[in-house]
Amino acid sequence: MSGPHLWPIRVYFEDTDAGGVAYHARYLHWAERARTEALRAMGLPHQEMITRHGVFLVVRRLEVEYFKPARLDESVVVETHIRRVTGVQVALRQVVRRDAGEVLAVLDVRLASVGQGGAKPVPLPEPWRSALRAVAEAAPG
Repeated sequence: MSGPHLWPIRVYFEDTDAGGVAYHARYLHWAERARTEALRAMGLPHQEMITRHGVFLVVRRLEVEYFKPARLDESVVVETHIRRVTGVQVALRQVVRRDAGEVLAVLDVRLASVGQGGAKPVPLPEPWRSALRAVAEAAPG
C-alpha cells in the first residue's frame, strides 16, 4: 500500500437522522470498516492475526473532529493514513471526505495490539509490524 488506503461508501437511510444527516457515531463505524479493509488490502487481515498469533488490534484512543455533515445518499471516502508504528501501537489518521474532496471529519486513532486471553498488550506480530512500519515510513511528513 503506497499512500493512504481509500474506502468509498454511500450514506444510507440507516446512517441518518430524520433530517438526512449522518449520525456522529456512524463515522466510527465507517472508520472501523476502513481500517479493516486497509489491512485486508495489505494482505494482512485481522482474522489471520487472531488465528495465527492469538493477537488482535483494539482502539486505545480515538479523537474525532467534525467539520461538516455527511448527508443521505452522498458518496464519501474514508482515507486511512498510517502515521506511526511502535512495538505495540499503531497511530492512524482517518479523513472522511465527500467525493469532491471536502473534509467532513478527521479521526486520530491509536490502536494497541493485545492478546486474546486477557487482552494485555503484546508486541505486534510479524509480518504486520514490518508492513505497517514500511507504510508509515513511506508516508510524507
